[in-house]
Amino acid sequence: MTGTIQKLALCFAALGLCAGVSVAHALDVSVPAQPHDDPFISFRSGISAYKSGHTQEAVESLRYAAELGHTGAKWKLARMYAEGDGVAENDLEAYQFFLKIIEDGVAPGSQNESYVSDALVALGNYTRTGIAGTSVKANPARARSLYTQAATTFANPEAQYQLGRMLFEEGGDKRSRQQAARWFKLAAEKGNPAAQAMFGNILFQRGKTVPGLAMMTAAMERASAEEKAWIRPLQERAFALSGEAERRTAISLVADIMANGGLHASRRK
Repeated sequence: MTGTIQKLALCFAALGLCAGVSVAHALDVSVPAQPHDDPFISFRSGISAYKSGHTQEAVESLRYAAELGHTGAKWKLARMYAEGDGVAENDLEAYQFFLKIIEDGVAPGSQNESYVSDALVALGNYTRTGIAGTSVKANPARARSLYTQAATTFANPEAQYQLGRMLFEEGGDKRSRQQAARWFKLAAEKGNPAAQAMFGNILFQRGKTVPGLAMMTAAMERASAEEKAWIRPLQERAFALSGEAERRTAISLVADIMANGGLHASRRK
């Protein structure tokens, strides 16, 4: 009888241990997420794994969600590969995910519009220069078409800036320059620093010294290090050519321009 009781005690102890392990596993947030038949749940699990540093598990879950049609999962994977974020940088892999987002399309007013808008710009950037060593060759005409779609359909400021830049760099006739200025203006009003710098320079060249200098100075405050490398010479040249009173007035407008996200303040001058 004693032997039987001891055996039962060992069994209950083993069951208790197993139960404890199971509960601990369920409550342990560090346990990597797994793919799920529901694309949204799989996407959420992938993002959770990504934030926890479980990159491999994150990619698996996100890929599974992407295969089930989840647009956000495709976009996250595209960005990870484009930026080498937790995975080896792979522009072709990123390109293919961005392309899939565009091919699948989006219903007007959908919450996925931002993903499609960003994917159009990314594809435009890749198509504009091509991807070395792949079948993706430089195709400026297609890049312009992609930028135009993002700029007109989704009012994407980066697409508006890139479209303006293409028109501006082509030189061409007066009409092309006017179109470039229009796109720069639209993007600048949304706070795009590169567009603000370009449009500010155009204003300055047209004799609108104060708003032009103010716009370029505001752009310098927002720009990335890469953008500042080419914005700074434009702003410093304009600053050197301006009078003391013009400089003071321009500087006084910068805070308003930044607060309002565009040209609202400079229009009053």
